[in-house]
Amino acid sequence: MAPDINSTATRLRHQLSAHLTDDGWLRSPQWRAAVESVPRHEFVLCFYRETEAPGLTTWTPVTADLVGVEEWLRQAYADDTLITQFDGREIDWTDPKPISDAHPTSSSTLPALVVRMLEELQVHDGMTVMEIGTGTGYSTALMCHRLSPDRVTSVETDPDVAARARDALNRSGYTPRLIVGDGLAGDPEGATHDRTIATCGVRHIPYPWVQQSRPGGVILATLRGWMRSLGLVRLTVDHHGRAEGRFIADDTSFMIARQQDAPASLGTIPAPDDGTTRGTPHGPGLLSMPDSGFLAQLAMPGARFFSMPADDGTSTTYVLDATSESFAVLTPKGDDGWNVRQGGPVALWDELEKSLALWHAADSPAPTDFGITVTPQRQSVWLGSPDGPSWSLPTATEAPGCRP
Repeated sequence: MAPDINSTATRLRHQLSAHLTDDGWLRSPQWRAAVESVPRHEFVLCFYRETEAPGLTTWTPVTADLVGVEEWLRQAYADDTLITQFDGREIDWTDPKPISDAHPTSSSTLPALVVRMLEELQVHDGMTVMEIGTGTGYSTALMCHRLSPDRVTSVETDPDVAARARDALNRSGYTPRLIVGDGLAGDPEGATHDRTIATCGVRHIPYPWVQQSRPGGVILATLRGWMRSLGLVRLTVDHHGRAEGRFIADDTSFMIARQQDAPASLGTIPAPDDGTTRGTPHGPGLLSMPDSGFLAQLAMPGARFFSMPADDGTSTTYVLDATSESFAVLTPKGDDGWNVRQGGPVALWDELEKSLALWHAADSPAPTDFGITVTPQRQSVWLGSPDGPSWSLPTATEAPGCRP
């Protein structure tokens, strides 16, 4: 006998809600009611899941026809991210195949992160919300259920993604205001909102989001760079066009906004005799560590890094900034630290060491001890308080850098 999709989905939604509540992500009855009511399976009729096989990362397709209705529903209501697009191209679902060596560009984010952000948005009855990044439309539907569709505006850059979301929302009975356009520009009509939430990562807070926030409004977004995510920030907008707040989590990550994605080229590998060499106690491992990696992303916002084996078997790490054509090359220095060779207009490793020194002097605090201030002229991440050490975010109006 074929399973009853509606009754099975209802049972799975309540199981998901209980799981998210037990884990502490779902805290309010209004959002719990939304999770228990919105049919996530309507937003992920077809998706890809990453396999656990070793080697090249591979994703396999999941549909009701491929795996059966019960298994498709089980996966649709799992607390997992489900990929719905790769490399900005639509998938041929008439004959889906496993996909390797691809870059996910749209997904239904794991529900734990979705509800965590919705709880942190601090909405109240009667408020209006602008969502940046409609994606599958699932989080849009949750907000429609909580606030009513006429109080939700969602902006999606990709027209194909937006069309699929619109269809899913209509099937589910929700009709928010959906816009296809540049989410970094916000609402094309310039309407103001009580809350703004971004489901894509951004290198800085687009100032139109501030301009389109009512005084006292809240902006919730994930700041990130080309090396890693910095974390989730919640900003409050004042009457003077200034937004300020703190990092409230350092373990959130979203796909970066396409308009701010890294250049395709990492940059030019320097010749062996380029730059100036000196010793350093800091090796490349700190670039990948949670807390020091946070500082590295602030200190070198335009950089990316990779390692390659040298002819003698040792590893060489290249830190390249394609925007400034600066570089730092790290090589082992026997048992006594590392050598760094730097060149270009910005001494990348010097900037990182200055930032590390400020951080260590403050007792190496967690990223949640950092905050951000946004004005029309400057955006800066600061340590401790707005008067503390600060790092400029990469915007069009100011070059990045550390200010003690």
